[in-house]
Amino acid sequence: MVRHLLLIAAAALALPAVATPPAPAPAPAAAEPARPAVPRCGYRIVETYPHNKDSFTQGLFWHDGHLYEGTGQYGRSRLARLDLATGKALAETKLPADEFGEGITRWRDQIIGVTWQGGIGHRWRLKDLKPLGDFRYEGEGWGVTMVGDDLVLSDGTADLRFFDPATMTEKGKVTVRFAGRPLTMLNELETIDGEIWANVWMTDAIVRIDPATGTVKSYVDLTGLSATAGVGDPDAVLNGIAWDAKKKRLFVTGKYWPQLFEIALTDCV
Repeated sequence: MVRHLLLIAAAALALPAVATPPAPAPAPAAAEPARPAVPRCGYRIVETYPHNKDSFTQGLFWHDGHLYEGTGQYGRSRLARLDLATGKALAETKLPADEFGEGITRWRDQIIGVTWQGGIGHRWRLKDLKPLGDFRYEGEGWGVTMVGDDLVLSDGTADLRFFDPATMTEKGKVTVRFAGRPLTMLNELETIDGEIWANVWMTDAIVRIDPATGTVKSYVDLTGLSATAGVGDPDAVLNGIAWDAKKKRLFVTGKYWPQLFEIALTDCV
């Protein structure tokens, strides 16, 4: 909640109140080259599943028949293995009450998670969610995903930072750009077919990023999905992307959403 109060003004400046990422500036100067159009995709709902409406979803991924979810809010942050059909937690581990949980990702037989502020990260054993140890990093933590052998971290800026997941040594970073402009407020991350997919906080957009260059190759416009989920709370924004690579299923949800959706992309132009 604190994060929303502090950052909502910045988010409003960086992104429009509707679904799409920032559009090119109107009437560019004659000397300025035209900015490239960014392709847009729509969506259709394939299936709807229950989701815990008390979960402030921060991280989501799919592995071996189950969803794994990391949630936020002080005193309520947890890591959980979920049953897709019921949305219920089959196993869970709570974070310390003074930590605000953020993104999670799988690395080998571990789950690695970050927290919002304080630079504290955690490792858990994948099979039973038992803690394996902590680590430190600079700056904020928002979303995480694995790209090849690298762990990629978003931190609210336009930069994606790359780490060695074994040591959490920072290796480099790229700046994410939408139509040539830096794009901030990148939140939950997922890797799909070599692209990084990122929720853009306080919007209904998921951007698809080339991890080598930071260029947004296209975006998914999920306008109307929060209304379908039946949420009206301004904090109940889209956040959470999970990819079932074996069955090619794409799942999305949001903070405090009572539903989780399997979707397919449509009308990509």
